[in-house]
Amino acid sequence: MFHPGQQVDYFLAVCSFFSMFSRAGCLPRLAWTGCRRMGNFTSSTTGGLSSTACVQYVQEVVSQNCVVIFSKTTCPYCKMAKNVFNEIGATYKVIELDEHNDGRRLQEALAQMTGARTVPRVFINGNCIGGGSDTKQLHQQGKLLPLIEQCAPCCAATSSEGSGSGQFESAK
Repeated sequence: MFHPGQQVDYFLAVCSFFSMFSRAGCLPRLAWTGCRRMGNFTSSTTGGLSSTACVQYVQEVVSQNCVVIFSKTTCPYCKMAKNVFNEIGATYKVIELDEHNDGRRLQEALAQMTGARTVPRVFINGNCIGGGSDTKQLHQQGKLLPLIEQCAPCCAATSSEGSGSGQFESAK
């Protein structure tokens, strides 16, 4: 439906539309609350995502996908994690932080959320399982696939853009 770069632009346009009509009193409060809940995706000073918006973005991506890998393209541990999911044929979403316009801020948000700044940060069913070594160890112990199989129905869908075995989301 939209190219990766257009998704945020479309979202901002919709929120601006709701904001304009909400301030004019033309929309019920509930409609605006639903949009505002997503956070302010623009920062007035830098033009990128604010730290709050970065946390919300991470939470949204993680809640909408069973497996999410926050990665960097040159990181060997990131490749290790992706290889594990490729080996078992699992569908996953990759956010390449070194190719994302707000990659540095997203990595800071991940550090705040998970207590670790290193990549990869791997999430399954909304929970951070750790990094590349942790992912490989869970797989070797036979614990990784059961975690994936527990994914909520919303997260198991493979039709969302940017997901799929080996597919990834790059710069926005």
